[in-house]
Amino acid sequence: MISTKQKQNIIKKVQIHSKDTGSPEAQVALLSKRIDDLTAHLKKNQKDNHSRRGLLQMVADRRAHLNYLKRKNRDRYDVVAKKVGAK
Repeated sequence: MISTKQKQNIIKKVQIHSKDTGSPEAQVALLSKRIDDLTAHLKKNQKDNHSRRGLLQMVADRRAHLNYLKRKNRDRYDVVAKKVGAK
């Protein structure tokens, strides 16, 4: 679970403008953090198949956001992929 303060810090790293919370960059950054947290959880709990399914959905969602960004603006895609390490 990501706290509100953590979300704000993550979004500040990639936001386009001061009130940005829903841009593809922000969504990818938040999904990347959640994926990292859930991956650590699954390393300890290998049999947690319900969480594994959620992880796969998050990875697919992040990939969809990155593909959208890649199609629309390659420069923004390169910047966000570099910042969150999701290439």
